[in-house]
Amino acid sequence: MSSLYKRHGLVWLNADGWREALGRAAEPHCVAVRRWQQNDWPAVIRRNDADCAAGDICLGIALPPDRDGVKLRVPLCVGLAGVREMRPPLAIPEVVMHAALPWRTALCDLHDAAAAQGLSLRVYGSLALQAITGQPYLRLASDIDVLFCPDNADQLSRGMRLLTSYAAKLPLDGEVEFPDGAAVSWKEWVQASDSVAGVDNNRVLAKRSSDVALLRVGDLLAALEANACPT
Repeated sequence: MSSLYKRHGLVWLNADGWREALGRAAEPHCVAVRRWQQNDWPAVIRRNDADCAAGDICLGIALPPDRDGVKLRVPLCVGLAGVREMRPPLAIPEVVMHAALPWRTALCDLHDAAAAQGLSLRVYGSLALQAITGQPYLRLASDIDVLFCPDNADQLSRGMRLLTSYAAKLPLDGEVEFPDGAAVSWKEWVQASDSVAGVDNNRVLAKRSSDVALLRVGDLLAALEANACPT
């Protein structure tokens, strides 16, 4: 699966794509969709709807939280012909100047530490949306959603140690994403894989492009290693 089609990827629409998105959007959401179009902000890839047709892509936009902390999420669905550009979620250097001031030094250190080990970290969620749109998404209780994409079991192990270490300095949350697109809360993965017995049979909640499933730790590790093996 192309990394560009995985959850959290960023998608810019062309004029036809916005026209289709507006045509399919619920009426109360059209004002928000038009604002996204006027600013040429990207939508974010989400899990496919059950009735998603072949050749369509399911997207979403999320507005900043209101005074009660409620964040309106607008689901969109367009044909791939309406897509102008796709790219993975933002890298840490692209968001750091939009982060809360107390986070910035530790975020830079996290990026440097990950880069030194050849680990891939991306950022999605409120911090990424604030960096993309310039709107106020972050609140005092906000997390930093990190997407970690390891290539093999060794990277996975080192990445989990790194994120666990920096969680003492930053409000880190987010997911570890496996090569097939299955994504697991990295905190849940740490808890499941730290068990002293029966680690392979422990199950974790995995979000995939089309569904959510409880998967065995051992199966995810086996798939990761198979992906790392030369063909």
